[in-house]
Amino acid sequence: MIAYIEGRLAEVCANACVVVTEGGVGYEVYLPQQTRLQLPERGGHVRFYICHIVREDAQELFGFETWDERQTFIVLTSISKVGARTALGILSAFRPDDLRRLVLEDDVLALTQVSGIGKKSAQHIFLELKYKLKVEDMPAAASLQLGVPGSVYRDALTGLEGLGYAEAEAAPVLKNILHEEPDLEVSEALRAALKALARERQK
Repeated sequence: MIAYIEGRLAEVCANACVVVTEGGVGYEVYLPQQTRLQLPERGGHVRFYICHIVREDAQELFGFETWDERQTFIVLTSISKVGARTALGILSAFRPDDLRRLVLEDDVLALTQVSGIGKKSAQHIFLELKYKLKVEDMPAAASLQLGVPGSVYRDALTGLEGLGYAEAEAAPVLKNILHEEPDLEVSEALRAALKALARERQK
């Protein structure tokens, strides 16, 4: 199964693009609207995390800027009566952090903005998402509850874990830093957290 594609942007259409890899093979990749609108000029370099869907009559590739977006798409398509096109429509309207925020706030009506989703469908999707996303356990959700920028928190926490810090040790420190300075960039939050963690270990 294809999970990642990198190459040259050859063509762009209403809801997809064609990516030509170094081997000269062109792949049609369906994209969320926000991603499609941010594509470079033809000939530019692009890369996407891919969800490869295989059906009896077709194979389709859906591309996303982040792994989080890809995983959210997979969760959405696992919900009964939510197909790939509907899931793509949801992610065209809401980034993963935005979607988690809607679920946390139980803002069902916001989901009805998406074409083809009525109030009953939105309620059904929310019920499933509350279970499948487990938003109350997610770092991004915890950051939302604390008023911390979700993507900065998540990316900085991932960086700390990559440096060998356990989430249980790093998360409280990072939350405190971002609570006091919510406008920090990821790199700044990471540096501040590393200094704070080093001080903690010296005690």
